[in-house]
Amino acid sequence: MTARPFGWLDAAREQRRRAGLVRSLRPRPAVSPLLDLAGNDYLGFARDARVTAAAAEAAHRWGAGATGSRLVTGTTRLHARLEAELADFCGTQGALVFSSGYAANLAAVTALAPGGALVVSDADNHASLIDGCRLARAGTTVVPHADPAAVAKALAGHPGPALAVTDAVFSVDGDAAPLGALADVCRGAGAGLLVDDAHGLGVLGDGGRGALTAAGLAGAADVVATVTLSKALGSQGGAVTAPAAVIEHLTNTARTFIFDTGLAPAAAGAALEALRLLRAEPRRAERVREIALTLHARLTAAGLTAVRPDAAVVSVRAPSPEAAVRWAADCRAAGLAVGCFRPPSVPDGVSRLRLTARADLTGADLDQAVRTVVATAPAAP
Repeated sequence: MTARPFGWLDAAREQRRRAGLVRSLRPRPAVSPLLDLAGNDYLGFARDARVTAAAAEAAHRWGAGATGSRLVTGTTRLHARLEAELADFCGTQGALVFSSGYAANLAAVTALAPGGALVVSDADNHASLIDGCRLARAGTTVVPHADPAAVAKALAGHPGPALAVTDAVFSVDGDAAPLGALADVCRGAGAGLLVDDAHGLGVLGDGGRGALTAAGLAGAADVVATVTLSKALGSQGGAVTAPAAVIEHLTNTARTFIFDTGLAPAAAGAALEALRLLRAEPRRAERVREIALTLHARLTAAGLTAVRPDAAVVSVRAPSPEAAVRWAADCRAAGLAVGCFRPPSVPDGVSRLRLTARADLTGADLDQAVRTVVATAPAAP
């Protein structure tokens, strides 16, 4: 009898069900009745009429798709302008745009970690950085979360190229990496520092210029940052901001740049407009940080366990994966969309709700969010 080639999926599905880890897609309407604290539109640009108009104009002018990889037909003048303005905004010599932030991280890690190199990776890094380490030809050492001393120990005595890799703001708990101390450790060991600033761009630093600006590292010759265009800028795509030599190297060696279709013109146009709006309206960055801190203060005052946010992410602990799922569902039923993070998405195995602050939330929105989360909270075990 011929075996079922995918018969093992039945057991895997049942294992997920028993562990309370079943996930499913939930298509949202164009206009949702829910108050959204689940998405990553930190500055409220995703539906801004100026940003959507720029996306439409770019699609009409340049086409629905990029038509090819960046090195063939996938680079338009729009892409070049976006890269120039990103580099200027972030204070770096250059920028290189990718089809996603995930692709940008894969490119940066694999291209900057050749055979014989060492990558030192924070235990709580995003999956895209972890996958980059797995794909790189370098060896990888995983160190405890936010521990510069552990990074120094891992780097000590390594004879070849070395790279420390960290999120700037960690997506699960919203805490920031100690970038200044990490940079000092890397410089002492002659290593480079790669920072995923997906949750920092548009939120941290002067006018939202990101975590490297906030740490005084913008433009440093030994520091590279990746950013996403899909969070604070409300669009799609990712980029690497770095010294010119790094950008040239990525252009010639990064597989997710060379072999991937370029970012769609509509997304490039939307991101460029959002970046220009952020320059003109820098108060948005400060506002989103204020709202995150307000959410944290009010939720903890109500007796919930929440991590103090360093940027826009507010993490609220749940007693179990099942309780987190029920809690998020109860919030949704009451008109509030929140994120629900469970293993394996959480490195410490602790499930939680994740609320994301937005610069365009009103006082009434905050009242509704706090009231709903508190009223639906599961009882402590």
